[in-house]
Amino acid sequence: MAIDYSDLEMAFEFVSSGYEGEHAAYLDRLSGDIYYDSDASEDVMPDDLFINDKYVEIPSKKQFGLGKPLAIEFTQNHLSSDLNRVYSIFSSSRAFANFKALLAERGVLQTWYTFEQAALKEAIIVWCGDNKISL
Repeated sequence: MAIDYSDLEMAFEFVSSGYEGEHAAYLDRLSGDIYYDSDASEDVMPDDLFINDKYVEIPSKKQFGLGKPLAIEFTQNHLSSDLNRVYSIFSSSRAFANFKALLAERGVLQTWYTFEQAALKEAIIVWCGDNKISL
């Protein structure tokens, strides 16, 4: 069963939103169905979700290293003179909001979004390969 990339991307975004562990999503490798789990979700979880290996939990961006490490890599490649400032940004609260404000100030916010999207796509493709999932 081939899974649509955009469906997986939406699930990764869902899992990555909110606080760590607040949202979860599970892929049924046989049917391609994705089950969303959160306090606000109305999805009914399958009875065999945690005992059947046909389901795989979808990781968050953070689990892929697509948070702070990706921001540091982007800064090294595009704003190397701001590297110390970015390290400082990520040692305080509202790090990503402040990071994006810096990127907007420097005129590279869209470049960041393109960079981040490419990294997410690569991570999803690798994850699918590791989990024997066809896109």
